[in-house]
Amino acid sequence: MNTATASNPVLPLAATEGTKVPFIRLDSAFPELFAELMETVERIAGKSAFTLGPELERFEGAFASFCGTEHAAGVSSGTAALEIALRALGVGPGDEVIVPTYSFIATAEAVSTVGATPVIVDVDPETALITAEIVEAALTPRTRCVIPVHLFGRPVEMDPLLALCRERGIAVVEDACQAHGALYRGRPVGSLGDAGCFSFYPTKNLGGWGDGGALVTSDAELDAKVRLLRSHGEGVRHHHELATGTHRLDTLQAAILEVKLRHLPDWNQRRRDAAEALRAGLADSSSVVSPAPAAADSDHVYHLFVVRCAHRDALRDHLDSRGIASAIHYPTPIHLQPAYAELGLKRGDLPVAERLASENCSLPLFPAIEDWQIAEIVAAVESFEIPADN
Repeated sequence: MNTATASNPVLPLAATEGTKVPFIRLDSAFPELFAELMETVERIAGKSAFTLGPELERFEGAFASFCGTEHAAGVSSGTAALEIALRALGVGPGDEVIVPTYSFIATAEAVSTVGATPVIVDVDPETALITAEIVEAALTPRTRCVIPVHLFGRPVEMDPLLALCRERGIAVVEDACQAHGALYRGRPVGSLGDAGCFSFYPTKNLGGWGDGGALVTSDAELDAKVRLLRSHGEGVRHHHELATGTHRLDTLQAAILEVKLRHLPDWNQRRRDAAEALRAGLADSSSVVSPAPAAADSDHVYHLFVVRCAHRDALRDHLDSRGIASAIHYPTPIHLQPAYAELGLKRGDLPVAERLASENCSLPLFPAIEDWQIAEIVAAVESFEIPADN
């Protein structure tokens, strides 16, 4: 299923007895790709070109083209991209920003960092994403922005949400940190709202060798603000228009990402193929519910393959006993995190996300996963027996 070629350096993992199926495999496991990346590191180090410059500009141009936008600005993380997007849009104290509770905390954290108030809402029970209906119910006169999260690689239903927000003059910042290359009705996510934010954390579909992120947009004025905000407000050398700090993407990360971006479409297709194989294998399962496929006119890049199980912790223990890794994303919704206790939301207020958080289990899925590994995962899940005391 995943044979390496010169143009696609994905190597199979040998099926040895007792081999654990890992949750993810990173670049050091693939010699051909790793060698190319090490050559890139050596080249950058040899030139001592570590910040900004042509390497970063080349990656930004390639990533903007990949995302279907006019501009892409590399920044230090996905969190920084969200924060800078809000600052560039003028969101700040006194403003409200609607965010889903079922997401990594960075989605809300960026809102707090700029001094605005996150309005934390529930999600759709089938997709785990926000919808236009959910957002509309949470609107107030102070709403300045909505952050839809394309969680686990599945696009939010964007057209109704965009229509709602544009009618009311509300900005839309897409959190596409888990959805590099996903399409919504033929359009790349990140290109649909006012700005799109991506993370290049090492485990992402497009991951660097450290933290990194990007903000994409087709608004030239917004892009110009973003570039000031990411680098000390410096538009011209030694001339600082704003006091902003620094949030640049390192040149080394940009060069690594440029290499990996060439392989991303194929890697994403491998993820889709593996997800379909897992879904087919688990179709008759009595213990787990597989994630619903994307809508017919959209796409899913399966950053994660997340199943639901009412006995999630027991399932994970069972998988571990069979040598199958697993994970939980995310066990505590944002509204129940201590950091947001001041908002006054309590358990039971956002019940859909709370149930998903208690049932969701992420199974192994990565571009180099082999057919035998998928079979092992399916067999392990199918052999799970619901605890007798439940």
